[in-house]
Amino acid sequence: DVDCTTSDGKPLCDSHGIRGFPTIKYGDPSDLQDYQGGRDYDSLKQFADDNLRPVCSPTNIHLCDDDKRTKIETYQAMSSNELDSKIAAGEKKLEDAEEGFKEEVQKLQHAYERLSNEKDEKMKAVEDAGLGLMKSCKVAKIKADAKAKADTAGGGDEL
Repeated sequence: DVDCTTSDGKPLCDSHGIRGFPTIKYGDPSDLQDYQGGRDYDSLKQFADDNLRPVCSPTNIHLCDDDKRTKIETYQAMSSNELDSKIAAGEKKLEDAEEGFKEEVQKLQHAYERLSNEKDEKMKAVEDAGLGLMKSCKVAKIKADAKAKADTAGGGDEL
């Protein structure tokens, strides 16, 4: 349990890529995964029962399938410098993906604002052209017609 809004918790949260709150992470402490399930008790309990146990990792290689075991053995055979280089390259790809996403979201935001302004201008033009007055006249006409009909239906009894 870490409070990412405090000066004590922020560095840890930043190092694990936590950007929204609340965030639930699980798994090997050096390779935490994002929890994507429900936040109600039953969903969390089911997830915990199914997933929170020792998992495949360099310290639990006996729990790995053949593919993961081969990858771990390949990485373990690398020098620290090779691992640092590969980790840096992977992190760069993540940063590039995040940056590309932010750029595209910004473009969408600008497009949304432009389209929203265009819509507002069109709606104002329709209102300025008399739509509101037309609606008022329609309601007044319906009321007048209903009154005339009522007067005609009940008007024969008066002297």
